[in-house]
Amino acid sequence: MQAPRVRIDKEELLSDNWYILKRLTFSLRRRDGSWQSQTREVYDRGNGAVILLYNLRQRTVLLTRQFRIPAFVNGHDGFLIEAAAGLLDNASPEQRIREEAEEETGYRIENVKKIYDLFMSPGSVTERLHFFIGAYEPEHKVGDGGGLAAEGEDIDVLELGFEQALAMMASGEIMDGKTVLLLQYLQLHLMSTQS
Repeated sequence: MQAPRVRIDKEELLSDNWYILKRLTFSLRRRDGSWQSQTREVYDRGNGAVILLYNLRQRTVLLTRQFRIPAFVNGHDGFLIEAAAGLLDNASPEQRIREEAEEETGYRIENVKKIYDLFMSPGSVTERLHFFIGAYEPEHKVGDGGGLAAEGEDIDVLELGFEQALAMMASGEIMDGKTVLLLQYLQLHLMSTQS
């Protein structure tokens, strides 16, 4: 059995206002066998899921546009174009992403395919994000979408041609990392075979 390489030495709660922000002091055993003490802040907002809804026949995707204050304070207008996503809130990734897709886009999707799960910002955020794709048809529309006003959501639903979405990604109109990854996955694995 390999000896542990990490010891948590001290944990301080800095904030539990929205999510959990902690300062962790830990010891890391380096490759040469010595131990080095480090301190980092870790933001725990829970795990999430994201889905790109697509229609192969129409060559379209469903995306959302909503305001994100972190993007705004970093020089963007704050209105990001994204794939539907949300936190798991103690549900399975598959269950939660179906609910989130319906809340945000108005489409009820039964068959979703998990692609992978990734840490999107592992230097400071604990979130593991589960990535899905799902085919949609016009008859899957059961509502207007737009998110939940009680959660502060005011979401525009965008149905875009796939090539238009790729052009928006290339021009910087689509800057959300999870959405870029899913569009590229779709381009490599599904849309290129349907040309």
